[in-house]
Amino acid sequence: MNDLALAAFAAETGGHVVDEPKELRFARFRRTFDGESFRASLEARNLRFVGRSEPGYPRLLRELHDPPPGLFLRGSADVELLSEPAVAIVGARMCSSYGGQVARMLGRELAAAGLVIVSGLARGVDGEAHRGALEGGGATVAVLGCGIERDYPAAHAQLARGICASGLVVSEYAPGVEPAPWRFPARNRIIAGLCPAAIIVEARERSGALITADFALEAGREVFAVPGEITSTLSTGTNALLRLGATPLTSAADVLELFGLEPTGSERLDLGTDAAAVLDALAREPAAADELGRATGLDAAALATALAELELAGAVAEADGLFRGVRRPE
Repeated sequence: MNDLALAAFAAETGGHVVDEPKELRFARFRRTFDGESFRASLEARNLRFVGRSEPGYPRLLRELHDPPPGLFLRGSADVELLSEPAVAIVGARMCSSYGGQVARMLGRELAAAGLVIVSGLARGVDGEAHRGALEGGGATVAVLGCGIERDYPAAHAQLARGICASGLVVSEYAPGVEPAPWRFPARNRIIAGLCPAAIIVEARERSGALITADFALEAGREVFAVPGEITSTLSTGTNALLRLGATPLTSAADVLELFGLEPTGSERLDLGTDAAAVLDALAREPAAADELGRATGLDAAALATALAELELAGAVAEADGLFRGVRRPE
């Protein structure tokens, strides 16, 4: 079976092809398909392809019941990056500021410890996870639900360039394939398939992130869920996963333990007295601004300055009027 021919046939027909079609149309296509010419056209655009039958194809992805015939690659990293220890971080596109902050923190800390961060380049949680990985000096892989040459969404073109500088953008879809709603659930199986573990940060009841969790569970992979407020619709999906037995995630160390890795030393936060007092108050529980004022004795102006300092340092996140500490000084 020619893996590249299958991928090219899928692009020409606009279908989803995993195994060799029995239809006469594919037989005619394969007879005229010029694999060498197709690869040359990819190389001319700085693109690559690794087929399911090739040694570089990721072993974990091959374990899926419907692994793609191959992956198109864009970026500077070698294909071996797809076989290194990795964790998926996914969640809501319209995430809360807290969810975005947590995704970025996890991406940063897990990448710094040596894990590859895999996500879908989407807005919200996915994008923040990629950004965190880049900030942590690690590698990240973005999996597309459209043709490999396209940055989707277009607003993340600069982020995609940053990913390609040290990592990879991958897709089972050849150049020219347009994004379509049904391609994204298919994309999610690749995100789950590349990783021994998946983290769901925020997810509504019918979120696409839950599809990734389902694929991960089906493949026997570990699923972590970040606990959320019971009153928030963004926590409905993640809290449901916890009821079903997903592992609660409270820090990057929960994930690193699975891989036998140790957290790297975090950069020490150099905080002012007021900011340190606010962070100490938030160590006990999330709080609204007025509650923080009472707990710290700070007036409104001093409290606003302290919160701004903490948010800029990535130590505090705000969502729905509540502030939460997401990073502690050493």
